[in-house]
Amino acid sequence: MATLETPDIETKDKSDLDSVWSVIVHNDPVNLMSYVTLIFRRVLGFSKQKAERHMLEVHNKGRSMVWTGSREQAELYVQQLHAHLLLATLEKAPTP
Repeated sequence: MATLETPDIETKDKSDLDSVWSVIVHNDPVNLMSYVTLIFRRVLGFSKQKAERHMLEVHNKGRSMVWTGSREQAELYVQQLHAHLLLATLEKAPTP
């Protein structure tokens, strides 16, 4: 007789929800710099100067932390950036 295994289900721990999370945008060889700047302005509400600064950081350093805050909002930003074909990830922000 076969035994049934319980599948591993990832759940959000309360400490994860209460933690501070960062949205990281990574460099990719596809999107134009002007497009990335536009998406930062549209999705994150950045000024032109701030959007250009983060776009250049992504271009020159390979990544830029564009937002920090609650996990729910960070997940929403990552989804919106993905919808605009930008490579973005979510990372737990380091504790001070």
